[in-house]
Amino acid sequence: MSTLPPSVIPVPEGATPLSSNQSATLLAAVGGYVDTLGFVALFGLFTAHVTGNFVLIGAELARPGHGVLLKLLAFPAFILAVAASRLISLWCERRGYPAVRVILGLQALLLLAFMLAGFYGHPIRGAEHPLAITAGLLGAAAMGLQNGMGRLLLSKLTPHTVMTGNVTQLVLDLTDLLLGHGTAEVKGRVQKMLWPIVAFGAGAILGALAFVQVGWLALVPAVGAVAFLAWKGIAA
Repeated sequence: MSTLPPSVIPVPEGATPLSSNQSATLLAAVGGYVDTLGFVALFGLFTAHVTGNFVLIGAELARPGHGVLLKLLAFPAFILAVAASRLISLWCERRGYPAVRVILGLQALLLLAFMLAGFYGHPIRGAEHPLAITAGLLGAAAMGLQNGMGRLLLSKLTPHTVMTGNVTQLVLDLTDLLLGHGTAEVKGRVQKMLWPIVAFGAGAILGALAFVQVGWLALVPAVGAVAFLAWKGIAA
């Protein structure tokens, strides 16, 4: 089997891959949705990024409470998943497989396992509960794969798991536009970043509300969205 160029991401016959902007927007919605749902469900655990967990670990150590073990264990789970994204991408490259679709498929499976662990442990009474820890590790691993994939294989897309840099750049660009200094590059960057930021915020709100209403079954849309992306593919 010949190795495909890295920029080519094949999709099933008859399926049209999503554009880079559509993909970044959907992935951002998943990032906000899963991160907030995990935070609400698992006693303040951030699954999609480690920065918040560093802060929470520091706060737990300064004022001991409950949940520090879960946050400490989620960190290596996230790191190992990021490393796995590199190994998977190299393995796929050697065999000519579409790495993005493979990683997205694995992420969908991890999100499904995340949901099932939480569902069967519900109601989880504390962060030290074995199923709380299991769910947290699975959620962190799922989002670690998305973070690693974004850096390795989708670097041209707007970052879709942590919005601090995106919001900073968007505000700077909007300020330039208001001052009349906006170039075509600035306008293009605004259009590229705006919808993923909006999607992340909307996903965060919906993730919290959905968990309150239906519990762990609220992860079904996130699993479906990632599986849909794995099936459709992402245009180079």
